[in-house]
Amino acid sequence: MDRTETGDSENSAPPQGEPTPGPKSDTRRRRWVRRTAIAVPLLLLLPLLAVLTALRVNYMGDPADGTQTRDRDALWLGHAWVDGRKKDADVDALARRLKDTGIRDLYVHSGPLEHDGTLPKSVYPRARWFIDAVHEKIPRVRVQAFLGDVLASENSEGMLLNDPDTRAAVVRSARQVLDTSYEGIHIDLEPMPSGDRDFLTLLDALRRETRSRDAQLSVAAHQIDPLPNLHTVFGLFTEHPKWWSQEFFGQVARRVDQIALMSYDTAQPLEGTYGGFVAQQTSLALEVTPPSTDLLMGLPFYYESNFTHWGHAETVPAAVRGVRLGLSRTDADRANFGVALYIDFAATEADWRAYKEDWVR
Repeated sequence: MDRTETGDSENSAPPQGEPTPGPKSDTRRRRWVRRTAIAVPLLLLLPLLAVLTALRVNYMGDPADGTQTRDRDALWLGHAWVDGRKKDADVDALARRLKDTGIRDLYVHSGPLEHDGTLPKSVYPRARWFIDAVHEKIPRVRVQAFLGDVLASENSEGMLLNDPDTRAAVVRSARQVLDTSYEGIHIDLEPMPSGDRDFLTLLDALRRETRSRDAQLSVAAHQIDPLPNLHTVFGLFTEHPKWWSQEFFGQVARRVDQIALMSYDTAQPLEGTYGGFVAQQTSLALEVTPPSTDLLMGLPFYYESNFTHWGHAETVPAAVRGVRLGLSRTDADRANFGVALYIDFAATEADWRAYKEDWVR
């Protein structure tokens, strides 16, 4: 059969209505693909770049004079202080370390709590020795029992805070360690969802117990939404988002004597953006923390490099400068304010030097 009769000839016209393929249309298609490949990443990156720029701008300026320690700082201590590994010489070294600093409270890890809220006394066999040694050698410092646990989720085991029996057991555990002469309870339950009413109920019960003994109640707190309702957005993708609403942070702060905001593990890539983030967190926390409650901003006294904590960015100097900037802009004269150092066994000499030179001064 003649190919020209069937339209198969190279010279035959294309069917009506269809564009004629050729070099020009191929070029246009390639240009469109290239432009799309460039535009899509830019659309995704621009909001991130805007946020990073805003944080870097937030890190600019000079802190106000007098924004330094109010002698209400705290230090998280590891479990070795109460399980028998530490000796008298270690307490002597700790006393020398804390001399001429603003540290008033020690949160010494004395748990963890069991998932049912109980606490075996065998977990902290040397607690009384440590408390007595601190009172003798660092008399101005209080010792609080740092108690925590992992909260249960759909895919993991942990503490079920919605169980009244579990909450009652946590209160009994608090009573138990206070009987050992601890001067306060420091609670760290993670990951804690924003707005958790069972947590507020537990804090109310713990506050009644600590007040009846003239003891402290303190809590380790999640970061506040850096953008409005960010915890809600991330809650669509994760079971336990990282942040609390500012309102919930205030609700927690009103129920405790001290609230320590864990202002580290922020995923910030640069010192400038990390410091700007800490300045923002300091301001947000100050706005909702009652004047009678000690607000402590956490300092990263450890070094890691991963997606959530870039060691080159999350430094003590950047954190302290951010704290001072946030304090300067929001409530420069606030008395009940300090920093909390996390954690003793991972701290370097450079961390201690930066704390003393930049904050204690």
